[in-house]
This record gives sequence, C-alpha cells and structure tokens, in this order.
Amino acid sequence: MSSRGEVYLPSESRRSGSHVPSMDAYRKMHADSLADPEKFWRDVYRQFHWETPYTDFHSYNFDRSQGPVSIKWLEGATTNICYNLLDRNIKLGHGDRIAYYWEGNDPDDYSRLTYRKMLEEVCRFANVLKSKGVAKGDRVGIYMPMILEAVVAMLACARIGAVHSIVFAGFSSDSLGDRMHDCKCKVMITVDYAYRGEKLLKLKAITDQAINRCTSLGHKVESCIVVKHLPRLAASMNCTNGEAAHLEEVANEVPWDDDRDCWWHLEMEDADTSCYPVWVSAEDPLFMLYTSGSTGKPKGVLHTTGGYLMYAATTFKYVFDYKPGDVYWCTADIGWITGHTYVVYGPLANAATSVIFEGTPFHPGHDRFWSVIEKYKVNQFYTAPTAIRALMKFGDEPVKKHCLRSLKVLGSVGEPINKEAWLWYYERIGNKNCSIVDTFWQTETGGHVLTPLPGCTPMKPGSATFPFFGVEPVLLDEEGHLIEGPGEGYLVFKRPWPGMMRTLFGNHERFEETYFSRFQGYYATGDGARRDEDGYLWVTGRVDDMLNVSGHLMSTAEVESVLAEHPGVAEAAVVSRPHKVKGQCLYCFVTPQSSQAFDASFISQLKTQVREKIGPFASPDVIHLAPGLPKTRSGKIMRRILRKIAVNDRNIGDTSTLADESVVAALFKTRPADV
Repeated sequence: MSSRGEVYLPSESRRSGSHVPSMDAYRKMHADSLADPEKFWRDVYRQFHWETPYTDFHSYNFDRSQGPVSIKWLEGATTNICYNLLDRNIKLGHGDRIAYYWEGNDPDDYSRLTYRKMLEEVCRFANVLKSKGVAKGDRVGIYMPMILEAVVAMLACARIGAVHSIVFAGFSSDSLGDRMHDCKCKVMITVDYAYRGEKLLKLKAITDQAINRCTSLGHKVESCIVVKHLPRLAASMNCTNGEAAHLEEVANEVPWDDDRDCWWHLEMEDADTSCYPVWVSAEDPLFMLYTSGSTGKPKGVLHTTGGYLMYAATTFKYVFDYKPGDVYWCTADIGWITGHTYVVYGPLANAATSVIFEGTPFHPGHDRFWSVIEKYKVNQFYTAPTAIRALMKFGDEPVKKHCLRSLKVLGSVGEPINKEAWLWYYERIGNKNCSIVDTFWQTETGGHVLTPLPGCTPMKPGSATFPFFGVEPVLLDEEGHLIEGPGEGYLVFKRPWPGMMRTLFGNHERFEETYFSRFQGYYATGDGARRDEDGYLWVTGRVDDMLNVSGHLMSTAEVESVLAEHPGVAEAAVVSRPHKVKGQCLYCFVTPQSSQAFDASFISQLKTQVREKIGPFASPDVIHLAPGLPKTRSGKIMRRILRKIAVNDRNIGDTSTLADESVVAALFKTRPADV
C-alpha cells in the first residue's frame, strides 16, 4: 500500500510474460512514441498489408488560427481493413481458429465462426451489397442486435469500401431515421425481431418507421436487407405449444415492402464466396458513428481506415495484454464505439478469439455473465461500471456458483468507476489476481487514450492512470493556462494519435467549433480531470451540457427539445443527478402550460415521449414541477443551481446574477419528496 492512498500492484502472474512488464518499460515506450511517432508506429504498420506504402507518415493542425483543423496519417498508403482482419490472418495460418463464439439471448442458443468461414460469409454479403448498387463511399445503415451477421455486415462494407453507420438497436425510430437521413444511407440492414431478456423487440417495424421518416425528410433508402432471426430464437427456447404457435404467428407478421425489402438468407444463397477487396486510401472513411451533440443534433463522427486499424490493433494488444490462445469477451453492443473497436476491429486485427453476447446480464438469471465466463474460459473481460453496480446488488452467491479462475484482465469502460464497484470487481470477480484496466476514451478518440496496462501499472481504484502510447494529455484552467503537477482542470490533448476521428460527416465547421474552439491548439474532450501527486489522472466527468447515463452519452439539449414538443410543456431544463446503478440519471425540470395539470398522467406522457423519441435508456428518472427556472438577466438558465436542487443541496452559492431569486425557493418547495 502507498501512503498516498490505496494502490494495488499487478500480481506476479500478470507481470510475468506481459507485453509491458514494468513501469520503466512503459515510460520508455511512451516517451519514444512522443519523441518519434513515425519510428514507434512503423513497427505496427509493418504487421499489416499495404497495397501501396505511405509517402507522408503524419501531419496535423490543431490550431484554427493557422488554418483548417486537419489530422492525417499514412497519406499515400492504400489498404483494405477487411483483408487485414481476415485474408491476412488466414495466410498466417489462423483460418481454422475460432474468431467468435456467439452466445445468444437464451443459453441454449450458441454457435461459433472460424476466420475461414467468416471470410466466406463476408465475401458473400459483400457481393449482395454490390448487387444492391453499393459502391465505394456509399453509406450503409445497420440496426441489429448482437448477432454474427452484424459483424459480417460491417466487414462486408469495409471490403468494398462502403462506409457503415451503425445505430444501437435501442434507439427509437425517430433517432434512427434522423441518422439515416443525415448520412444519406443507401441500404439498411436489420432483423425481423430480437429478444432482449424476455422482451420481444420489433426491429423491422421500427426500421420501417425510420425509413418513412427519412423519406419525409427528403432522402430515400433504396433497399432494406432483413435477417430472419425470430425462427431460430424460437427454436432455442423451451416454448409451450401455445407459445411456439404465437411466435410463428408473429414471425409471419413482418411488415414488408416488396419493392425495397429482401431476406438476408435468400440473397446469400447464390452469392459468390469470393470478393476481391477494394483498395482504399489510408485516409478514406471506414465508418461513421453518431454521438449526441450539446446542441441536441447528433454528430456523425467519422473515422478513417489506416490509422484506425493501427490504433485499434495496438490498444487491444497492450491494454488487454492479449496473447494467442486467450479468449476475450467485451460485452458492449456494436452500436457503440466500444463494440466497433473492441468487439470487431481490435480483436480481429490480432487474430483473437472473442465472445459475442446477445443477451443481458440478468437473463435467465443474475449469474449469466459469470456463467458465460466459465463456459468459454474467458481470460479478458470488458464491461461497464453500470453492469458491475447492478450485479453487486445480488451479492456474491451468483458469482460463487461459477469458476472464474481463467480470468486475467478485467476491463471497465463507458464512465468513471466508483471505488466500491472497483473493489468488488477486483476482489469478487478477479479474486485479487486480475489487473483492472479502467479505460477512458470516447467515440471521437477511436480507442483508449488513458488506461492502466495489466502487467505494469499500479492501480488506484477509480483512476484511468496514464496515457496510452502516442497520447499527450494536458490539464488547462478556465483561462487556458497549463496546470502543472497536482491539480484539476479541463482534460485536453496536445497532439493526435492514429485512431482519432478526422471530422464530423458533412460538417467540418461544427467539428472545429465543437472540439477545437475552446482552447486554441488543443483537442477538448468536454471532460474534466484531476492529476494527483503521483501523476495519476482521474476523469471527473462532463464539463459541458452532456450527461452519461449507464455509459450512454446524451445532451441535455436533446432531451429538453423532446420534452418541449409536448403541447403541455411551456419550458424544460435537464440536468444530471448521481444514481447508484446508472452513475447518472436524467433529472428534468418542467414548467407546464397554465392549462396543463401536473399529474401522474402528464409525467407518464413525458417519460414515454422521451423513450419513443430517443430510446428507453434515455427515460427520465425524475420530472420536477418547475413554477419557473433560474435564469440570468440575459435569459440563460443556470444549470449549476438546478444540479444543486436535484441533490437537495441548499448551499447554492452566489445568486446575484439571477433575474428572479425567488425561483430557487419555489423549486426547493416543489421538489418531489421521494427523490
């Protein structure tokens, strides 16, 4: 133990044979990666196939006063990421290696796919896409559960140079339609139905509604390819005759448009199992992924090919200390960046064997995670603090039912992990023998930027510790002055790394304004951080009008605009409030129209509206009657005060700039008694 707080050293078994076995080794590698990036990354570059070599290794400009912000790596090089993930690994002798163990929602529903079989399926579907007119640069939308076809669809897009845009299959039809319209999606890929736990999701019907919305906004989706998922789900479930008959009836009720829709399995029947890869430039787009914007309009974060491949591969290898023969499991959905980088691209670039999981941690029992770890003898496990906190509630008994001795590395992602959850994870799941990698990164960063490394980093519960190779974090104060040594401020980055986003789709001006206008010459994350006396970094959370609910990043403006659409709402303001399981929850202040009763029905309507317009994960926990909102004389809502009211903290500080100070007392008076 350190005199400067609790420090947990990597166990001897974690240090032995680790890719980075000591802090001295880490410090040298990190220093080298900053001093000579080309030399450092060249070793990674050489691991992959490049049809033509690079002519200019990297260039960038973070300072808007010096011209447009730009980030470029490996200019002149051409490659194909699908070729590197599949063909290259097969040529290296890994064709019969398991790429994925697939574990369905029901424990009796599982399968596996080798690298060789994956390549055949990807080529067949790439040919299907080409038959639908998809070509290099076209955008393909994916709205699917965690099934193997989702990965096949992603890699098929990459093989022909198309750009995939995946939307998490928990988003509403409005959210999906808006994203499809923004990216001008040519083809949509979805499934008929899916189960999440015991809940049946009608994904094709939601997709149809989204396509109709997209059409109404002025863009027509040309084709929709549908995986017939329900019949195989039903086959794996222990249904009664009545339940089976009902599911068969449901399966026959899939909404259909003969001019647009087609079945995946029928299209694949006659498709060729070979498809020559389209060689693309290193800076050609690979995928776009939407993340909430502080203005309420989602941002299409665009990632390119060459640098992202190198960074996904390298972070996966070092952060999880992955070695051939290991079995790795990331529980993230592919609808999020974690699923892109650490379910698909990073593992496959390392010829890894992974688990893909369609279910939930609680179905059919609260031991499902631990059951899957035991079943596949998982070595590296990567999940969210929200899941850990939710599972802690059920105590140690579900854990003790299973053998977890295979585990070597435990990962945390999506939000800062609290000390209590960290310790439970370390002691109960890892048996004090696993290193915990508490990773900080964003959709925009493409991969880990702050993280411990399993074999070397002494761990402090809740700290993201130190930067990954090639990453140079800086703390700035409100005026943009550098904070040296211990201190707290804005977390920014001084230089790019290969996997960083390049722009926002179709809106480079917004890209510059969002990330590079606050501090000249720096990429601003929107998060605050603290550096302690040992140099460890602790991410303290959002400093803008964003909030993180169960790992889902949302903007307050987005939720406010949905609430304001209700005819009974005169005004709304949304802040975050701490939550024991979710980390943060939505706390909504609503001023009703004079004719609107503030009753249970009204509250229910508002919650339903947010769920339907954004998604179930965005459902507000609290709707607070607001006779008025605390505003400055210029009309700006003071969310600082609203956050105090949400946690019932009457020490609200200076209120002299408020136009009407009596509003504060009124809000405390109407604060719901049960929160």
